[in-house]
Amino acid sequence: MKGLSMEDFGFYLVMTNPKVGYERCCEAAVKAGVKMVQLRMKDVSRDELLQMAKRLVGITRGSETNLIIDDDASVAEESGADGVHVGQDDMPVEEVRAKYPGIRIVGLSTHSLAQALDSLRHNPDYIGVGPVFKTPTKKIPDPVLGTELAGKMIASVPYPAVAIGGIDAENLKSVLAAGARNWAVVRAVCGSGDPYSAILHLRDIARHGS
Repeated sequence: MKGLSMEDFGFYLVMTNPKVGYERCCEAAVKAGVKMVQLRMKDVSRDELLQMAKRLVGITRGSETNLIIDDDASVAEESGADGVHVGQDDMPVEEVRAKYPGIRIVGLSTHSLAQALDSLRHNPDYIGVGPVFKTPTKKIPDPVLGTELAGKMIASVPYPAVAIGGIDAENLKSVLAAGARNWAVVRAVCGSGDPYSAILHLRDIARHGS
């Protein structure tokens, strides 16, 4: 990874319908030094996703920000993105690596302790652990984990685990207290008209508790 071994990276921004647009939101993340930014565009054509991915690669190139594409490994490789994040029903991690050798980072979603433990067979670069809290960002949401179970899942794997799902300024401290060292936000940044300030505010809470 860009200036980063596959260790804890802290803030992970998932961009879904940002209020200010994907490019401005990505620019804010790069400016703030966010290590991981995921492009998650649902219900769009592959070409539309690819064109946006290419534009964001242009924004993140030369920075410490790694661009991850949600679900589509072919778009990740063709656009020159740093990685792809796959779900339980997407292409398996091993197949992604074999078929798309240009992809350097492969993340995997997990929604239960059993799935987190099963990820050990696939050895992803990191796993997503969620949803920790209720979230409207998925049409068919997975069962809410809560902080205690999320903490157990995070502790069950030797690679980075990213807590995700409904995390915001109000509950971030409880997620960190449960053992999360990496945490993802969606609406808390994407819903803001000033994503840069939103990122700094969340990071300040993570670092200082306020």
